[in-house]
Amino acid sequence: MLANGFDSILSLVTFLVFTGFAVAAFVFAATAREDAYRAAEKQTKKFWLILLGVNLLLNLLLPMLFLQIAGLIAAIVFMVDVRPALRQVTGGGGGRRGGGSSSDGPYGPYNGGR
Repeated sequence: MLANGFDSILSLVTFLVFTGFAVAAFVFAATAREDAYRAAEKQTKKFWLILLGVNLLLNLLLPMLFLQIAGLIAAIVFMVDVRPALRQVTGGGGGRRGGGSSSDGPYGPYNGGR
């Protein structure tokens, strides 16, 4: 009885995490410009929207672990490879405000005491 409860909780958590990640990847793919995909030399926006959209639909309509894992791999590839390339092309710096260099501290550049 306890094992059944654990299995159902684990299934729910897996469903929520995989579906949430799929939604995030789909939203990021949808909000990027079409020309950024070409400039970053990645697959087209249409390709990623179809792939991630099918992943999302399968997660919602047919929550089978094998299909969820396959979709998770596609979403991970998008988030780890494609999204950073799109952000680099569009100038959406990695969280740094003002476009400073990686050696900038909170009060200006850190130059090692020079």
